[in-house]
Amino acid sequence: MSKDGRTAYATVAFDRGAADAQIEHVRDLASAPESARLHIALNGQAFTVNPSTNSVADAMGVVLAFVVLLFVFRAVWVAVLPIVTAIVGVGLSAIAVLLLSHVISLSSTTLTLGSLIGLGVGIDYALFIVNRHRANLKAGMGTAESIAKALNTSGRAVVFAGLTVVVALLGMLTLNVGVINGMAIGAALTVVLTVLAAITLLPALLGMIGPRVLSRRERRAPVGDASGTGWWGRWAARVQARPRAFGLVALAVLAALALPTLSLRLGASDDGNLPTTSTNRRAYDMIADGFGPGFNGPLVLAVQAPAAADRAAEAKLVTGLRQVDGVASVSAAPMKQGQTVGVISVVPTTSPQSAATSDLIDHLRSDVIPQAEQGTSMKVYVGGVTASNDDFASVLMGKLPLFLLLIAALGFVLLTVAFRSLLIPAVSAVLNILSIGVAFGAIVVVFQYGYGASLLGLGSAGPIESFVPILVVGIMFGLSMDYQVFLVSRMREEWAHTGGSRRAVRVGQAETGKVIAVAATIMFCVFGSFVFGGSRVISEFGVSLAVAVALDALLIRMVVVPALMHLCGRASWWLPRRLDKALPQVSVEGPSDGPPRPQHPEPEPQPAGLTD
Repeated sequence: MSKDGRTAYATVAFDRGAADAQIEHVRDLASAPESARLHIALNGQAFTVNPSTNSVADAMGVVLAFVVLLFVFRAVWVAVLPIVTAIVGVGLSAIAVLLLSHVISLSSTTLTLGSLIGLGVGIDYALFIVNRHRANLKAGMGTAESIAKALNTSGRAVVFAGLTVVVALLGMLTLNVGVINGMAIGAALTVVLTVLAAITLLPALLGMIGPRVLSRRERRAPVGDASGTGWWGRWAARVQARPRAFGLVALAVLAALALPTLSLRLGASDDGNLPTTSTNRRAYDMIADGFGPGFNGPLVLAVQAPAAADRAAEAKLVTGLRQVDGVASVSAAPMKQGQTVGVISVVPTTSPQSAATSDLIDHLRSDVIPQAEQGTSMKVYVGGVTASNDDFASVLMGKLPLFLLLIAALGFVLLTVAFRSLLIPAVSAVLNILSIGVAFGAIVVVFQYGYGASLLGLGSAGPIESFVPILVVGIMFGLSMDYQVFLVSRMREEWAHTGGSRRAVRVGQAETGKVIAVAATIMFCVFGSFVFGGSRVISEFGVSLAVAVALDALLIRMVVVPALMHLCGRASWWLPRRLDKALPQVSVEGPSDGPPRPQHPEPEPQPAGLTD
């Protein structure tokens, strides 16, 4: 009972793992006396409702993707085929992950995370191949020839893009954190199976459908290549005309959106972050009001006292803890004769997820406890759920910069091999880090600052889940590389054909701009639909990835990358001859059509010291 006599709590312990019927029986018994004057709420693991499925979020994402595809391409089969391919890939990956769970330990969010990633990349990968196939048909190719050409160009890019995502995800294994390892393996397996569906099932479906992948109006149109025309062609020309102005404005916007990342605070959300309608949240608030906010997450001090004098030191420590700022109450069970281990419970004055509680844990470990241990053989360790969550967050935060550098280096190597360039991979690595900063900025604003969280039904403000940034880094780095591969592979194809750097950049941007924008819109819809899935962790993934993917595609890939390549000219494609010979030959864009490119097709400034 609380001191004011208005709040009380009781603990119910089951004698064994409780069945659903037992839990419901206890719920009914506990809730029966509730009235207008007596408010009862239930908390604890048995009464925590975790969303078991995200079928509604999946369906919402698929429907939105279908609407976007149908609106843009005006052809039913263009809208259906990428979705069918993605669903098959996600379905197979779900079966594979369930089988994998018998071999390794997987988090309960692994399936949901795999579905989130699989739907997004599966639809995008299929769309890139379908779009290239449509362009080939419009140019007068037959169905079989067009499919083969689409696979030999866009199909190669899809395989390489999928490889970069898998590399980024599996890079998380270097962190050696069990819960993250399982999610990384599950997500990587999903990407592999969606890529296989895109390069095996999709071509078969395209062959069955034939020219109906084009709308009726497109089938009646004269045969010809309309590449570089339309709005995206005009936009590419504008970026080419004023690359410095467009690039600086886009970079300024991205930097401003990434700025909240500097205040990122990792931790573990608790029932205090749940929506106010939840019984767990109401119980949490009742206990906080009646007994203090720290009562929801006490610190547990384990004391090793092998000598008799250590017991006196423990008693002195208990007295000293009561005088520490930030401590609401201290209790210690008396040690029995011959017992060498004691337990001290410390209730902070602040909530478990508060930054002040983290500061208190650090103060106890670095100042209070060492002074109490001095001159004795007593050892004291600060534990409990609150301290464990704080330690987990600190460990992951310490590993985050190294992991970021690791996958940036891996991405640099992959792009260097693919595009035979040093500048393009270097720019891509820096810009990918910027897009990750935008993702972090989004979750900080929504979940840590709390702007819009209540409107979205995501509860109140609080720290970001410790493992979310690590997974966002791996996923977002892979997705950013996807768009870079699709964009630059088309530029590289034009460069190999004509040798004109400015033309290659402009044509590549014009011909891929529409499909990249549509793909990003689909990703935004799929990721955004998971915001309403009922889980705070999945919602953090949804918000961060949806915002970052949209801005990465529209600002970085459609503005900053072309602007920088226009400013650098032929230097964008420079690679030292010795390094060129040492690297393996990998053609992402496929074999070049037409005669070899001329050596100097257009007058461009050549940086000193560079050889073509």
